[in-house]
Amino acid sequence: MKRIKFLLVLFLVVLVSCERDDICAETTPTTPRLLIEFYDAGSPEDLKSVPRLTLYGEGLATDPVEPSSSTLIFNSNSNSIELPLIVGPENETTTTRFILEQNSNLRIDETGTSNIDIIEITYTSEFQYVSRACGFKSIFTNLNLTVDDDTDNWISSIDIIEPTVENENTVHVHIFH
Repeated sequence: MKRIKFLLVLFLVVLVSCERDDICAETTPTTPRLLIEFYDAGSPEDLKSVPRLTLYGEGLATDPVEPSSSTLIFNSNSNSIELPLIVGPENETTTTRFILEQNSNLRIDETGTSNIDIIEITYTSEFQYVSRACGFKSIFTNLNLTVDDDTDNWISSIDIIEPTVENENTVHVHIFH
């Protein structure tokens, strides 16, 4: 009986000692992702899905036909994507590269060919204190995107709408194809 009382008292002490700010609520904004929307190059006001889009970080894909843990999107018809950016040292320029493959995972009996474009994203990380429980979050400023030029780019142009990535519900970039 003494053990039960002791465990009950111990449980109550632990329960009372936790403060509300010791737990980071799921609704608390944390480090945002870069939100990109795809638009029709021939009709720039219209969203246009990228057919069979596969997306992964450069140097992370192990097999372009099968998804892996490094694949962010696999064989999806998407008109928007959210990209996680690498948090670099504060106030220093960081570069992240992603591979976007259009018409990925095509089988021999299907028509068309896969087309890979590589985008390079440069930005500066800044840290903002959120709370004791949540710690810091990063925001990204001075956003710049370029496409590696090859002989067959499916991405025709890029328009940066919001050069600061502070809210992942805000569209930051339009890609035209």
